[in-house]
Amino acid sequence: MSSEPVRRLSPEDYLAFERRAETKHAYIDGEVFAMTGASEPHNVIVVNLAIEIGLQFRGRPCRVYSNDLRVAVSPDGPFYYPDLVALCAERRFLDGERDTLLNPEVVIEVLSPSTEAFDRGLKFSHYRAIPSLHEVLFVAQDAIRVEHFVRREDGQWLFSDHTGLDAVVELPALGCRLELARVYDKVEV
Repeated sequence: MSSEPVRRLSPEDYLAFERRAETKHAYIDGEVFAMTGASEPHNVIVVNLAIEIGLQFRGRPCRVYSNDLRVAVSPDGPFYYPDLVALCAERRFLDGERDTLLNPEVVIEVLSPSTEAFDRGLKFSHYRAIPSLHEVLFVAQDAIRVEHFVRREDGQWLFSDHTGLDAVVELPALGCRLELARVYDKVEV
């Protein structure tokens, strides 16, 4: 039995398709992948993180964006929608549409059972290729746990694990701190 070849899209065709689509899609090596919805705990954590970071950005030139802003690993892709992305540098976008960020400083992914392996694997390796990226956080939704990766000056990534409601995660790239008690407020773990 022969299988039909997969039609690959150019980055330009993907962006044209994605800007017309009613749902979001990731783009990796010419292939498009539909994104699924998130659970209630996932959404509560994302909102809590956005509030906590956003409040600390008041009066500063920093920005935090939720999962509707696309991030380009390079101008040709891959393209992803992190749960949260933040930066204090001047924003650089792919084009005049201003819907694809090129220079995130911090990416935050709230882990879901269906996407955790991909988030920690291929997606994380792609994120690490973004020159502007200084920090990546993986936030569990089934436990009070934040895994924090910080790029050192030598390019190596330093890992720290934060667990429990009394833990605090310092985000040096943003000049922020996250109290896990606030990140997990109203989340049933």
